[in-house]
Formats: sequence, structure tokens, C-alpha cells
Amino acid sequence: MNVVVIGASGYVGAELIGLLTQHDKISIQYLLVSEHSDSSGKTFAELHARWQGICALPLHSFSPQWFEQHIAIESHNIDAVFFATPHDFSAQWAQAFIEAKVKVYDLSGGFRLKDPSQYPIHYGFEHHSIAALQQAQYGLAEWQADEIVNSHLIAVPGCYPTASLLALKPITDKQLHIENSLIVINGISGVSGAGRKASLATSFYEVSLTPYNILQHRHQPEISQEAQAEVIFNPHLAPYKRGLLATVTLQLKTGVNTAQINAAFYEAYQDQPLVRLVSSWPKIDNVAHTPFADIHWQVDEEKQVLVVSCAIDNLLKGAASQAIQCANISLGLPSEYSLLPNGASHE
Repeated sequence: MNVVVIGASGYVGAELIGLLTQHDKISIQYLLVSEHSDSSGKTFAELHARWQGICALPLHSFSPQWFEQHIAIESHNIDAVFFATPHDFSAQWAQAFIEAKVKVYDLSGGFRLKDPSQYPIHYGFEHHSIAALQQAQYGLAEWQADEIVNSHLIAVPGCYPTASLLALKPITDKQLHIENSLIVINGISGVSGAGRKASLATSFYEVSLTPYNILQHRHQPEISQEAQAEVIFNPHLAPYKRGLLATVTLQLKTGVNTAQINAAFYEAYQDQPLVRLVSSWPKIDNVAHTPFADIHWQVDEEKQVLVVSCAIDNLLKGAASQAIQCANISLGLPSEYSLLPNGASHE
């Protein structure tokens, strides 16, 4: 698979490119930054020193002219594009790539919500790519592999939704919870979740553990949509670099017991190498810089309450490595191919 990455200057783009350079079935053809970025003309390693000696590809400016010269022509050799861009940018450009027969993996929120009327509310722009939106497939890798294979546009889930849905879906898919009951998700993320652009709000000197965007966070409708259950989502910002923890509390149907809950999680994830069902409450340090999701749960049978925690690296399992999982699925490879610490898994 020959690919282009748009958005090479940000944290997620850098992690994605690092993973792609290690993948023996995928070849990066172009790395692109925004049209007026001062990173254009530099090499990737100049911008992200961690990758010196690994990736020295040049960074080019994306523009309509670049698209016409490299993608719109019939002889182009690009199979896929990864968008690690602002949400409205991918919403604007995805359809053009699809029409050029280039598969789209969008790591932004440009296609995660199915209802176009939700974009002005949660993302601040009107969504005009309705045809692309209608064919977009949500890309929660452990749950939607069959759909990912057959889609031309994959909406890679957000970081909070990834952790929340991995914790929720074994329960909501089997309808073990009380319908229309209160589901509360408390999420905590490090400052890298806010992106690379400098901001006083994410300065380490200013950051303290604090909730933000309560009852109005853009990931709430995404979680509710994919869990098929309304949730209350409470995000928190914490003073560390990377990693994310989501803790879900929900009410179980009368008679649902611990054994049923255990069976639901093991059935969902026993054949998923990147989801680890751990014997104690997960720690962010155990998943940071890895593609793993660690999940632990506890049932109070007297109160019929379930609490589930899931820890992930927000830049990897919550973004870049999940995009690789989606690409692997498209290629007919195991979703964990090239992502495991000991090297690529076997076909």
C-alpha cells in the first residue's frame, strides 16, 4: 500500500508516521503539512527529532495544485491517504480522494458523527460532504473489521471514545444494562490530547487536574452513537504528557451476575491481542507508548452496578496505532500486524 500522510507536523501525525516507517507492507510516498505551514521544506526528522535516523522524508505543502499534480492524474500510484488534520479540512477533501480511488483513513473528527446537523454544534462547521459522510465507516478496530474492509472512508475513533467504547460495548451489545438508565463515563487525559499548538490552557505550569467541557464535549455524541446508549461524559485534563483513562459506571439488568459480565468481556476480547483484560485496575504507565488497551471491571451484584476502567495511550490506541489497525484490516492482515513490541505478527 502506497500512502500519503496529511498533517505530518502534529503529535498524532508524527506517531502515525513513526509507525508507518516500521510497517513492511506500507510505503510512505508523501508527507504533507498545511499550505502555509512554516514546516514545509523541512524534513520530518528535523521537525520531530525523536525520529532522526529513522525517517528523513521531506515535508511538502498541501494545496489544490499539489492535489491536481499528484492525485487527480490517472497515473497516480497512491492507494490511501491518512488525514491527521483539523476536522473541517478532512471533511472538505476526503471526497476528492475517494473519487480518485484513494482510500481515506481520517484521524480527525470530520466523519465520526453520522448526522450532519451535529457538526455545527460539536465541531463548529457545516458539513457539506454529505456523500462522503453517508459512506463513512466508523473504525473501532476490534468491533468493526468486516465493515472496515469494505469501506472507502474510515473514521478512526477519537481517543476518549476508543477507551469508553472498548469498556462499554461488551455490555451494551448484549443489552446487559438497563435500557435508558444513567451511564456515566469519567475520562482523564494528558495534555498531548489537546494537540501540539502552544496554549496557556495546556501549559504544564498552568495545568492542574480539572474537569472541562462538562455536558458539552464533542466526544459525547460519538460515544452514544456507537454504544447505542445515551451517556454522560465527564472529561478531565491532567498534568502529564500522554495516556488516557476512562471509567464507566452503569446499572445492570436485574439478575445479571458477575459470571455473565466476565463472559461478555472474554468473548469480546479473547482473540484481540491489543486488548488486555487485566486482573487489577489499569494504570496509564502500563499503556503509555504502546498500542494496548488495558481493561478491568468490578460488579456489585447487590446494587446491580458495573464499573469498568480502560486505559490507553491517547496518541496510539486512541489515534495512530488504531489507524494502522484499520489499514491492516483493509490489507487482509491481522489488525495488530507490525504493532506488537516484539515485531510484526505473522500473516
